[in-house]
This record gives sequence, C-alpha cells and structure tokens, in this order.
Amino acid sequence: MRFMVIVKASPESEEGQMPTTEDLTKMGNFNEELVKAGVMLAGDGLYPSSKGKRVAFDAKGATTVIDGPFTETKELIAGYWIWELPTLEDAVEWVKKAPFWDGEVEIRQIHGTEAFDDVMTPELQEQDDRLREQIAAQNK
Repeated sequence: MRFMVIVKASPESEEGQMPTTEDLTKMGNFNEELVKAGVMLAGDGLYPSSKGKRVAFDAKGATTVIDGPFTETKELIAGYWIWELPTLEDAVEWVKKAPFWDGEVEIRQIHGTEAFDDVMTPELQEQDDRLREQIAAQNK
C-alpha cells in the first residue's frame, strides 16, 4: 500500500522560517532510514502558502485564481512523503520515529484505479497504464 504522509504547516513554516542545520541533519538521517528500509518513494518540503495560488472551480466550469497566503495554517501542508508499506499501522510506527517536536502529521492511503472498479472501462485502464509507464520513463 502507498501512503501520503502530510506534514502540516506551522506559523513558523508559513512565515518562511527554514529549519536549522541540526533539524536538517536529523530529518536527513530519518529519510536515509526510510530509503534503506525501502519505504520512501518521494518526499519534499513546500514553500509557504504566500508563494502559492489556489484555483477554484464553480459548477459551470469557471475558474477563479486566489493568491496566497491562505488562512487556517493548521489546514495547510508544509511537506510530504510518499511511502510504500504493508499497512497503515506500519506507517504510523514510522511517523512516530520522525524527528518532529511540535505539530501534526496526517497519513492517508493512496488508492489506485481499483477504487474505480465500478466505472473503470478497459480503455480508461489502458490509458492509466500508459500514462504511468510514460511517467516512469521520464523519471529515469
């Protein structure tokens, strides 16, 4: 199973405060453990929402672009990992080892096309497979 591990923003991350060398060293060591264990597929930090935009869609398909920063810091994301593990409980155990001192981390399972079995046609499945192959080739 794949999981997205979402690191929630803090007032400090939204102010653009970067981690210290000590913090980066601890996180780097943790990431190294994840990679050596075959758990980590991807992971990055995000700039504050002041450097972002949102695009809102209405029922008629019109779009509105909203400039950051966004309110409700506790609902924002400061970084993420993509992990592959057998169970959600395994992901929880790994998160407990992460070098965080304050804040919150959310873990969500990533579903594949199996979640759409009721509506997935063979053509849509073929398209999805083709796109995943193209992405993998681009990332080599």
